[in-house]
Amino acid sequence: MPELTPAPPPAAAPVTGRQRLLNSLWPPRLTRAQLTVAVLLCVLGLGLAIQVRSTSDNSALRGARQEDLVRILDELDNRTKRLEDEKRRLENQRTELESSSNQAAEARKQTAQKEQQLGILAGTVGAQGPGIELTVSDPKGLVEADKLLDAIQELRAAGAEAIQINDVRVAADTYFSGAAGRVEIDGKKVSQPYRFKVIGKPQDLEPALNIPGGVVQTLEKEQAGVSVQRSEKIIVDALRPAKRPDYARSSSQ
Repeated sequence: MPELTPAPPPAAAPVTGRQRLLNSLWPPRLTRAQLTVAVLLCVLGLGLAIQVRSTSDNSALRGARQEDLVRILDELDNRTKRLEDEKRRLENQRTELESSSNQAAEARKQTAQKEQQLGILAGTVGAQGPGIELTVSDPKGLVEADKLLDAIQELRAAGAEAIQINDVRVAADTYFSGAAGRVEIDGKKVSQPYRFKVIGKPQDLEPALNIPGGVVQTLEKEQAGVSVQRSEKIIVDALRPAKRPDYARSSSQ
């Protein structure tokens, strides 16, 4: 019988360049150093993405009108100046207390002055001083309550210390309601013309109302007549009743 010999194994298919590349990439063979670098790069990329998003969110002023930017800058300047004045006043009070021979009497004096100031802000006591008179006539009854509220906010931002509209004293909790031509302040109907008596620095109050796109231009677009007059003596005599809180008490008691 003839001798049988085993058949030779089939020749392996040649390995292509793509297969060699895949074999080198998978399964991944990462060292600890490479893994650390990968994690750091991931964290860095996340931080950059958050920073870019934050920068985009804070760029809302890029589309603002020029008159709006001017108004914002004026308000910031005025607030900065008022805060600096308040800081100097408090420092002077501290100096007076430290240098006074009778500190108890000086403390009582400053407490009385503070009480008077808080009463003016709360509207429970009268006040007088320099300021402006703003008169808004609305013959066609087109001025909405929110336009008067905007005027109040603008005056407060400019440093108004006491405000009265007709015979209503404006305080922190004052609210406006009603439709155009039938405006109510704190639930009390106020007829036009609306006369604002405002105590504050006239040099700050009047420009704040007359800036481009400000209160005066907005009211004039509603076909209202607006006049602003400076005065060295404005008397605010409308008073609000002093309310005792039901539950709040001084923490010093």
